[in-house]
Amino acid sequence: IITFCIIISFIALGISGKSQLLFALVFTTRYLDLFTSFISLYNTSMKLIYIACSYATVYLIYMKFKATYDGNHDTFRVEFLVVPVGGLSFLVNHDFSPLEILWTFSIYLESVAILPQLFMISKTGEAETITTHYLFFLGLYRALYLVNWIWRYYFEGFFDLIAVVAGVVQTILYCDFFYLYVTKVLKGKKLSLP
Repeated sequence: IITFCIIISFIALGISGKSQLLFALVFTTRYLDLFTSFISLYNTSMKLIYIACSYATVYLIYMKFKATYDGNHDTFRVEFLVVPVGGLSFLVNHDFSPLEILWTFSIYLESVAILPQLFMISKTGEAETITTHYLFFLGLYRALYLVNWIWRYYFEGFFDLIAVVAGVVQTILYCDFFYLYVTKVLKGKKLSLP
């Protein structure tokens, strides 16, 4: 029982609830086409799972495990991301239609949604090992999108400038974290900022 309580107490430790809330907004605005088009049962299921898991994570952080959530350090002002991203999605998109603007908003927002998490780490000066692994794989997931786009361009001739630029921006935001992860965490040290 003591081990279970210790594990539960670390559930939200070091995780930015604001970043998770932004990711929930990303998936909600990206997958609104659920109401207008059906591609396959798999596609629909995965979109619903992404949305449900993102909101479940927000619920767990802010409600279920709020005792372990560090709101004192999670102080990034998300309106500084949402408002410019919203404006940019109206100005630079593929088609000036509501679903396309919301899809573009989700792409732009995803590229910067990690900033509250990185800000939280910079504010505390360190991060738990489990948090650094989570962030590394989240960044790696996005970096692998770049490989996917190269593959699709080479074999299918498909190129989406909005998605590629947003992916490059997000990967650049992770570069400093990737460096610290490789030089500290992979060597068995705790991630702490110099």
